[in-house]
Formats: sequence, structure tokens, C-alpha cells
Amino acid sequence: MRCLSSTLALVLWIVPSAFAASAQQIYHLAVGDPARRDREVRLQLDTIADTATGADITAEQLPARLTDVRLLLLGESHTTKEFHRVQLRVIQALHDAGRPVMIGLEMFPYTEQRSLDQWREGKMSEEAFVSGARWYEFWGYHWNYYRDIFLYARDRGIPMYALNTPREVVNAVRRKGLANLTPEEAAHVPPKVDVDSAEHMTLFKASFDEADAMHGGMSDEAWQRMLAAQATWDASMGYNAVKVLKKSPRADTIMVVLVGSGHAAYGLGIERQARQWFDGRIASIIPVPVADSDSKPIEAVKASYANFVWGIPAELHTEYPALGLSSKAAEGTEGLRQVIAVEKNSLAERAGFAVGDVILSADGQPVKGLETLNIAVASHTWGDAATFVVRRGDEQKTLTVYFRRVPPKG
Repeated sequence: MRCLSSTLALVLWIVPSAFAASAQQIYHLAVGDPARRDREVRLQLDTIADTATGADITAEQLPARLTDVRLLLLGESHTTKEFHRVQLRVIQALHDAGRPVMIGLEMFPYTEQRSLDQWREGKMSEEAFVSGARWYEFWGYHWNYYRDIFLYARDRGIPMYALNTPREVVNAVRRKGLANLTPEEAAHVPPKVDVDSAEHMTLFKASFDEADAMHGGMSDEAWQRMLAAQATWDASMGYNAVKVLKKSPRADTIMVVLVGSGHAAYGLGIERQARQWFDGRIASIIPVPVADSDSKPIEAVKASYANFVWGIPAELHTEYPALGLSSKAAEGTEGLRQVIAVEKNSLAERAGFAVGDVILSADGQPVKGLETLNIAVASHTWGDAATFVVRRGDEQKTLTVYFRRVPPKG
């Protein structure tokens, strides 16, 4: 699985928004809309393809094709700047066309709406928002990936809504299943979660590398629990988006949901769940790099992948560094993080991190939770170095992370 970071605990090992290394497979699955899944559309750089007709259109032409769409899923890879540029461009196009726009956010649980309201009302500075909304606890990906979108929304009074359910609830579903949630946990789950889609399981399994040590060799029951967690994640966002949308006094209001591409692909995630409560038109726009991580061209995608696909440049390196490890709360400690996975060829692997390490400090500052760890990483850029102290068994070790990009082979 690609793009592991210290924030992967956020998604609880469920489908990554930047798909697995086998991008060629992901984009060619024969699932989704029966009217489109048997054909493909050409992918071109800086071009939007309408997968229903195969027509190439521009951003200015998008609003006319979304006139009757009330719920728009706008896919992303969290750490790819081009995805967020596309998201902003779509929001701008809709706003300029006169559509009343709402923005729904995957990164915040619905219980944290207050900070977003204060941001829209101009009651919080940028620094106060990032800190007060606990950005690096709830999300962890670098704020600057999303900054332009948040500033644009605030400056134009566009409301932003927290759509997710608390992460501990999704984690509980993964551990013990929907039927075994406590009443307190179940109160945060939509009235119905559809967990019985064979096509969704096909997409879900295809989203992980075959050599993924964390998920390789899992039982069918374990896969089903993970899919149930993913479906709960999707259903929560769909349910909360529809609930907010139905309160809008304008019949032409459009809710634009910024979400990992895995939650929008093939209509099997949020769209499938939301249809339980919403009978209006739902559409998806997903940017697709024109080459995969091995620099092999991606010339076409399955037409059922999204309603619109937007060709973007392939990105060799992320804009901001990520450690490339996943962690969980270390048992019996107050805020320490224990490493549960280290991505192959990552900064963390090169620094010597190992599964089981308990991270004690970063740059001399005690680690007091996921937020402090993420802030420590976000404070660095390419070319920097950072020192981490970990406990490995009965020993303490000092590890130095060099934030250096690896040039392409050949």
C-alpha cells in the first residue's frame, strides 16, 4: 500500500486514497455503472473527459454539465498537490457560475463542526484554526495541501462541513463489527450501512499491494470487517452530507465533498451509501495522473471509474515530506506512539525505524500524541534532518531522518 504515513491510523488500515502501486489495475476494473463499465475513455493531460459521452471539456464547461447535480464527489490523493489544484478549480468554476456551494470535508468528524463555522465567520486566524481545529490530530497531512481551498472558501463565505464519524467508531467497527457496537458507538453510525457489495470488495482488495505485509494472508472474515469499516466511513460521509444538503433553502445548492479517490471511485463508496437517503443526481470528478509510479503511461481509464476524469501530471515526489510509517497509541503510555508499519523505501525505513518501536521524542520534544508527531514532521521540508528517539525493547535508540528525495532510476 502506498503513501503510508504516521497518520494512517486515521483511516484504520482501510483503503488508501492514493491507490496501491497497481494503478493500471485500479483504473481498469469492470465494476460500477453497467452502462459504462464495458468501455474506456481516453486520458489526456489537463483535459476533462465526460465519461458518459467521451467528450473532452474544460473547467468552464463543467457547471453546465452539473446543473442537476446536488452531491458532487471530488476525489483526491491527499499528498498530491495537483489533486487539490483541481479541487479548487472546480469549486471556483461552480462559484463563478452562480451555484450556491457547500464544501464537505472527509478530514473532520461531524462532532467538530464548531471550528469550521468559526473559520467561515472570520473568527479564527489561519494559525488559530490549524491549532484549534486540531488539524494535525484529525488529519495529519500537511496543511498547505489544502490551504488555498480553505482560504478561498473563507473569503467568499462558502460554508464547510465536517462529514465523517469519529475515528474510534470506525475502528470499533473494524474490530468487532457493526452488530457489536455499544449504544454510544452506534449513535454515531448512520441508520443503515450497506456492507454487502461484491463489487466494492473487488475494488477494496485491488487497492492494496499483493506484497502488503499488513494485509497479506488475511482471512475472509478479516477482509469483511475491514470492508465494513470502510463502508461505515463512506456511509457516514454520505449521510451527513445529505442531511446538511436537505437543510439548504436553495434547491440548486451543490454539496462538493473533498474526499479520497477510493471513496468516490466507481460509485461504490459514498455514492452507493448516500443513495439510501438521497434520490437526486450524484456525480464524481476524479483527477488521474497520466503515468503511474513506475512512469508507465496511463492512456485510458474505465468509463465507470468516475463521471468525469481530469488528466493531471504524474508526480515523482510529494510537495512535502512524509515519514512513511503508521503508528498507534502505545499501550500503558500517555500519548506515545508505537510503530505498526514501515513503508518500503520510505524515509522511515532508511532512518532505521522498525515495527514495534515506541516513539519517545521528535527533535527533542516529547511525543504526546499523534498531533505532536505530525506537527514535528510537518515542520520540515526537503533537505532537512530530524532526530527521533525510540524505545526498542529495553533499549533507547536515536534515529536520524534525512528528508531527501530519491532520484528516479536510469
